[in-house]
Amino acid sequence: MKTRFKRGEKATEYFSYCKEVGCDILGLLTSMDSLCGEPVCLWLPEKLRDGKSEYVQGVEVAPDYKGIIPEGFDVIDLPECDYLMFQDEPFAEEDFEEAVTAIWESEKKYDPSVEGYKLDKENPRIQLEPRGERGYIELVAVKAQ
Repeated sequence: MKTRFKRGEKATEYFSYCKEVGCDILGLLTSMDSLCGEPVCLWLPEKLRDGKSEYVQGVEVAPDYKGIIPEGFDVIDLPECDYLMFQDEPFAEEDFEEAVTAIWESEKKYDPSVEGYKLDKENPRIQLEPRGERGYIELVAVKAQ
């Protein structure tokens, strides 16, 4: 997967990212062409951070992408890997923090070995925009045991 994304300096989650790069980044990302149709937020493993923030936002693009890269954005090739998707029930928009917390708690409790996997800390964790009508969605990288 090839991703165009904007790094922060030290951000580890959405709110610190917004303080560093601004909260209007989502609007810019939604205006870009994307394979998956919406922006993604990534928690990058150390090897992909290039001395910058763990948390980034971007859009997935075609592997042969040669288009314009907005100023301040990078393009990164992410290796192919398997993901487990965690999704909760739809929620009222004002309750998004509770929805995110519920998924994080589920991730902590889930044992991927029951499906023959273990967590893959060499690949990013992915967050989709918390939208109440579909529930909160997060993807966790896994690999076969």
